[in-house]
Amino acid sequence: MGRTVQKNNMTNDDLKNAILPENKQLITDFLDYLRSLDRASSTIEQYESDLYIFFVYNLQYNNNKRFTEITKREFTRFQNHGINEWNWSPKRLRRVKSVISSLSNYIENILDEEPEYSNYRNTIRKIESPVNQPVFEKSVFTREELQRLLDHLVYQGDYRRAAVLALGMYSGRRKSEIPRFKTWYFNDDNVLFGSLWKTPETVRTKGRGSRGKQINVYVLKKPFEPYLKLWMDYRIENGIDSEWLFPNMRDYSKPIGIDSMNDWTSYFSDYLGKPFYWHSLRHFFTTELARNNIPANVIQDIIGWESADMVKIYTDITVDENIGKYFDENGIKKIETKSLSDI
Repeated sequence: MGRTVQKNNMTNDDLKNAILPENKQLITDFLDYLRSLDRASSTIEQYESDLYIFFVYNLQYNNNKRFTEITKREFTRFQNHGINEWNWSPKRLRRVKSVISSLSNYIENILDEEPEYSNYRNTIRKIESPVNQPVFEKSVFTREELQRLLDHLVYQGDYRRAAVLALGMYSGRRKSEIPRFKTWYFNDDNVLFGSLWKTPETVRTKGRGSRGKQINVYVLKKPFEPYLKLWMDYRIENGIDSEWLFPNMRDYSKPIGIDSMNDWTSYFSDYLGKPFYWHSLRHFFTTELARNNIPANVIQDIIGWESADMVKIYTDITVDENIGKYFDENGIKKIETKSLSDI
């Protein structure tokens, strides 16, 4: 099955409604402030979720205390509860503490002219956090492993999942970006150098602000095209008419939902024999480009990173394999740079 995250049902409407009205108003005002800064809606939703978790805890264990009166000792108890009672990872705890600290900064810097908040100071940032340790073992997939999965999906006639998987493999796009592709991106007018599709319009990717970062996306044509054709033929045969490459199968006017893609990870993991998660395909794509000696600055441009340093982070090539590209039984090898059409 796919990677699992510790989940706790810590809030419900009754508990939220019982939170001290002043604390609830702070949440509302703070989230409105973030909207005024054009923060992404997904960021605001995450902040809201984390804040309600904290304030329900405050309701249950601090007697619904005013936020501005919570002490460092009480914040420390919350930290201990998160780690030892809710089994949170250090990373998740750090995230929630960061959200609480951001609320504290809002009070200290924005509400300081109001008498009840004039002497407030952010104290949670003074509390040391547990060491941030990786929780998940990273899954590295070879081309052969993923090809076996693709072959299996095609054999099963599951052309939609095969095409989605292939698009992730040969574009390196995030899970949230794959649903944004449209059918007309993949025609001859949008082919560069005979080997890359370039989207004719920008696609919203991860970035600051509600609109994120807008970039043109590149897809390796040769390895993706067979799965695209199978899927498009299936669409025609079954009357699936939608501008979205992967529409919601209950409402063709909408793209496929992230929940559907999440549901597939368990099936993929079972077949592959190790945890599958969509972000692993971003590593796979980067590694394939690097393995074929595509320069780091070109990989940076293809994926849309602001720094070539990200290439090293996402490349899963061992030290021995990397050195082995330059040496054989005859000594130092002459390296030939490959083109994208060779991949």
